Amino acid sequence: MIKWTKQLNAAFGASFIWLICLIYFTQGFRSFVWTAISYQLKDNLKLSPSASQFVFSVAFFPWSIKPLYGYGTLDSLLHRILSDCFPIKGRKRIPYLVLATVLSLVPWLILGLSSTLRGSTWHLTIFLTMQNLGSAMADVVIDAMIAEAVRYDRASFAGDLQSISWSSMALGGICGSLLGGYALSNLQIDVIFLLFSVLPCIQLLSCSFVDENTANINFLSEDSIRHPLTNGSALDEDEDIPFNKNKKSHSTTTRRKKGKTKGKTRAINTRKSASFEKRDSLSFKWFRSLKNAIYDLCRAFRQPMILRPMSWFLLAHVAVPNLSTVIFYYQTEVLKLEASFLGTARVVGWLGLMLGTFVYNRHLKYMTLRKILMCAHIGLAFSNLLEIVIVSRKNIAFGVSDRIVVLFGSALADGINQFKFMPFLILSGQLCPPGIEGTLFALFMSINNLGATLGSFVGAGLASILNIDSGSFDNLLLGIIIHTLCNFIPVAFLFLIPKEATGLSA
Repeated sequence: MIKWTKQLNAAFGASFIWLICLIYFTQGFRSFVWTAISYQLKDNLKLSPSASQFVFSVAFFPWSIKPLYGYGTLDSLLHRILSDCFPIKGRKRIPYLVLATVLSLVPWLILGLSSTLRGSTWHLTIFLTMQNLGSAMADVVIDAMIAEAVRYDRASFAGDLQSISWSSMALGGICGSLLGGYALSNLQIDVIFLLFSVLPCIQLLSCSFVDENTANINFLSEDSIRHPLTNGSALDEDEDIPFNKNKKSHSTTTRRKKGKTKGKTRAINTRKSASFEKRDSLSFKWFRSLKNAIYDLCRAFRQPMILRPMSWFLLAHVAVPNLSTVIFYYQTEVLKLEASFLGTARVVGWLGLMLGTFVYNRHLKYMTLRKILMCAHIGLAFSNLLEIVIVSRKNIAFGVSDRIVVLFGSALADGINQFKFMPFLILSGQLCPPGIEGTLFALFMSINNLGATLGSFVGAGLASILNIDSGSFDNLLLGIIIHTLCNFIPVAFLFLIPKEATGLSA
């Protein structure tokens, strides 16, 4: 382990490895503060379950449009244009990571210091959305930096950096879930916001220690644009021409002076014209690159072998309403489960997720994707039976406590969900054609995130239709039954998944 760590430090530098661990740890540790957000919406703002879920859906929408500024492992279309064409002091990544970190830091400071803004639903939604935008952009930039770092002679370390990333995120998720419940029981919510802002502050400080290799960009400097005819030396438009007294009449000098002034004016106009032409040329080049990239992306996505499976994954999210916020309200108001216990349940969920990954890699990757996905949705429907049991209070009749059912259900649901997410990653990697694989993979990830967001909106709508409200959970059992039955809808459309595709990466 020590030898492996030394090799990574020698290859990339300790500051870069630290930055990767810190950013992904922060992403996982977000559960620390988002647990507090759930209670803020429920207890302080007195929002209904459907209204709370609507706020969460809007706040997490920036993760659904990541193709605009990044994708999972390489670079992004807009981010590449911005960072490559507009480097800041010759640096293409770190300045944008700093901007993203500031964007994710400021909302927590404002919400922690201002009770007025924290107590307004719309202001809270805006700041949470802004914070998610900054977090998503930081995730994009660090992924791009990892991709650049493992190119060419260091490509053998790609798996190591990805392992560090996932491990740091899992560790952050476990720590955030454990400490989040404890913090809610002992601290005010404003203190929780300010405590969490410490991590972005450390991230901001860590950016200054990372040595980013500056790229040699063929970019026109301001001086070379302004003075193309004078080899970069500036001519002042108001510069006086020396008066020559050697046998020159005043009229001759005046004519020569006027001639030189006219020539200088023409030169200045020529320089300005050249400047505009070169700037227009650069603008056209960027526009053409953007247009070609979008065209290639649309042409690839229209292919049935890509469009059909991605349509299935979108359907698999949208067709199954997300009732997680409603369940949270029920657990806290009816079952009287404490925040510390719910944090423990999330930790068990993380462990279930890691166990699901292990089981998939060990036993399921040789199966066809159709069979894996069918088993996953049937398993998710089975896991919903535990929610039916606990809402109908059947577990009490058999002497099983609510806590045991919640813990087991959390681990089971997260583990089975991983059986669904792993095939998505594998299939996405197989379908991406060379040349635009990064941008297309970004689109795939955003389809998955967008589907989850839309499923959350559908769940909020279902809760509203069934009149499930805080203190009124009479129709919650019906909502869970509908949610359970909806898990079978994607199974009917599995013909959209390639028949011969397996869980093995190509």
